[in-house]
Amino acid sequence: MAGLNGEDLQHDGEEIAFVEKELRHISALIKQSGREILDNYPITPPQFVALQWLLEHGDMTIGDLSNKMYLAFSTTTDLVDRMEKNRLVKRVRDDQDRRVVRIHLLEDGERIIQEVIEKRQKDLQAVLSDFSAEEVVLLSGMLSKLHAGMKEGRKRRMELKNTQR
Repeated sequence: MAGLNGEDLQHDGEEIAFVEKELRHISALIKQSGREILDNYPITPPQFVALQWLLEHGDMTIGDLSNKMYLAFSTTTDLVDRMEKNRLVKRVRDDQDRRVVRIHLLEDGERIIQEVIEKRQKDLQAVLSDFSAEEVVLLSGMLSKLHAGMKEGRKRRMELKNTQR
């Protein structure tokens, strides 16, 4: 196995393939665990994602939510319609511009998200109980660095894509 500095990883295709595969498998396990938790709540996985965005970023337009979720505007509208019917969110007019409608997270939506996230964190805590405190700190730092790098890479790809149009 190569060291963890950038040069070694850039040149070690096998190590990159291993990391990608592990991340894919971890992602699938997290998704499956999350769906099992959601089975106890009256929301679907896409609704959970939408509610998370609203909890983290506050009121959003359907367009903003569509972009965050990488969904078509019409799909997001249907999603919001169902959540509004279930009293998880409501549409509110923007105070500054009455033409703008924002999606607002209601108390039931927030409560469900908080409960689900708490259960997911307890699951993760159980897994991480086998890690030392130093390993958890190291993992947190590496995940933050990976996340930042992936966001930056996506930003560059989008900029390149936009300049090629």
